[in-house]
Amino acid sequence: MSTVTASRLEPRASLRGPDDALPRASIGTAPMLWGNADGAPREGTDAMTILDEIARVGYEGTQLGDGFPEGAAIREALRERGLRLAEVYVPIPATVDGPAADALAIAEERLRLLHDGEGEVLCLAIDGSPDRDASAGRAGEPGTPALTDAGWESLVALIHAIADRAAALGHPVVFHPHGGTFIETPAEVERLVAATDPKRMSICLDVGHYVVGGGDPVAAIRALGDRVTHVHLKDVDPAVLVRLQTGALDGLGHAIRERVFTELGAGILDLDGVIAALAELDYAGWLIVEQDTTWAPPSESAAIGRRVLASTLRRLGTAGSPEARP
Repeated sequence: MSTVTASRLEPRASLRGPDDALPRASIGTAPMLWGNADGAPREGTDAMTILDEIARVGYEGTQLGDGFPEGAAIREALRERGLRLAEVYVPIPATVDGPAADALAIAEERLRLLHDGEGEVLCLAIDGSPDRDASAGRAGEPGTPALTDAGWESLVALIHAIADRAAALGHPVVFHPHGGTFIETPAEVERLVAATDPKRMSICLDVGHYVVGGGDPVAAIRALGDRVTHVHLKDVDPAVLVRLQTGALDGLGHAIRERVFTELGAGILDLDGVIAALAELDYAGWLIVEQDTTWAPPSESAAIGRRVLASTLRRLGTAGSPEARP
C-alpha cells in the first residue's frame, strides 16, 4: 500500500470499532453533495478532488458521480484511494403510462458503467417528472397523478428485464422509492414489493425520501425485512418538510433548493431506530450517507454525516448494549 493511500485510510479505520452495530455493513456516500443537486455551482468539484475528499473524511465507497471517469480509469482512481464503487444509480424516465421507450437502453448503459467499473449494486428509481414533483410530500392526496394499471405492468416488466441482465453480470438490483416520482408513498412501495420477484429485485430504502413520502422508515424496515438490501441515509429538515407538505413550496425541486435534506443528526430522522431495525436483520449491505444539497462546504457536511453515523453505530453496538454494562 502506498504512503498516500495509507494516510487516506487512517480516519476510516478510526471510525469503525470492533463492537459497533452492523459490523457487516459497508459505509459509502453519494458525490452529488459536492455538486449540489440543485445545480448551484461549487468550487473544487472535479471527480478526483471529490474522490479525495470522500476517502479523506472516512468513507469506504461511493456512488458513481456525474463526470466521473469510467472503466479502467475509475477502477484505478478508486483503488488508489481504497474506495469501492458501491452503486450506479439509474433514473428511469416515466409517465403515468409507465417507463419511456428508451428506459431499457438507459438502464443497460448504466449497467455497463457499473460492470466496467467493477461496481456492486445497480440502483433503479423512477426519474422525477413535473406532475409528480408538484405533489411531493402530499402524494397521498386525491388527484395526485399515479401509474395506471398498464403503467404498473410495464414498470414491473422493465425491472425484471433489467434485473435479469444485471444478474447475468453478477450484480444485484435494488429499487429506490423517491419523492416527486410515481413510486413515493408507502402504498406505492407496498404495491411494487408485492408485484416484483424478490429473487430479482430488492429495495433500496432511502429513509429521507420515505419520510417525505409520508412513511416511517423504521416501520418500513421491519415490514419489508430482508427485501431491504441497500440503504440511503439522509436526514430531513422538519421546517422545510412542513412547507412542502402544506404547499408553501411548489414541489420537491423547490424543497431541495431550500435544503429539505440535511446532515445526519440535524433533522427528524430516527437514526437510532433505523440502525436498530437493520441490526435486527443482521444487515450486511451498504449504508450510503446522502445529502443532496448543503449550505455548508460539502466536505464539512459529508464529515458530519460520517461521524454522526460512527457515533450511532458505536453507541448501539455490543459495547453499548444492556448486557455489556456493569
